[in-house]
Amino acid sequence: MFGGDFHDPIVDVEHLKSSLDRAIKNLLQMASDAKWDEAYADPRSDRRHMLAPQLEGKPGTVVAMMSKLPRAHEPGTAWNYSTGETHLVGALVHAAVGKPVSVYLSEKIWSKVGMEQDATWWVESPNGLEVGGSGFSATLRDYARFGQFVLNKGVINGESVVPEGWFEQAGSPKELNGKSVNYGYMWWPLGAPVGTPNEGAFTARGIFGQYVYVNPREHVVIAMWGARSKPTGAPPVVDADFFGAVVSALR
Repeated sequence: MFGGDFHDPIVDVEHLKSSLDRAIKNLLQMASDAKWDEAYADPRSDRRHMLAPQLEGKPGTVVAMMSKLPRAHEPGTAWNYSTGETHLVGALVHAAVGKPVSVYLSEKIWSKVGMEQDATWWVESPNGLEVGGSGFSATLRDYARFGQFVLNKGVINGESVVPEGWFEQAGSPKELNGKSVNYGYMWWPLGAPVGTPNEGAFTARGIFGQYVYVNPREHVVIAMWGARSKPTGAPPVVDADFFGAVVSALR
């Protein structure tokens, strides 16, 4: 009656769930199999090519671009930062919760932690997806408030908004194919040695020197705007050294 082998549907569902979990984890760690060039100043790079669909004003154009990328390596074996993958994370959240990411952010966090102003987010089209990885604007004080929310482990008025231990996991270095990588789940751990001011600290960061620095051990949050002349290679001082000096001064 049945051609080929018959598989228990429960086993198949569990296998599918496991595969999806791995794929999502790889996406959060920037370790998918997609070939991507993040060079901001190179007009031939994938990041620069992503700007064209961002500006078209048509829904789904960035996801369509991502779907056509070739494979560079086996999933989960190599780290390669990709703004395109941050966009896919946003699309994934949108699909999971059934609403725009900005609306979900507002409902879960922004409206509950005392932000002083509304934030804005670049969308790829009217009523389209938010551009993951760029185009989010808020006041400096509100960025600091978000950092305080993270420092408080995602708890608002006694209610946990994120799973227990999430920021500890998201903000810590990960191992890929036997190599330690100073990137967590969409956050940048500093990977500082034990006993130094930046031990256990992690950041959200923008390419022109924007930062939200979170140091759970020292109970310090630093929000910083920046407007450097180049997206890379132009810091007047090493950012991590500056944060470490601030922490030392506050002790």
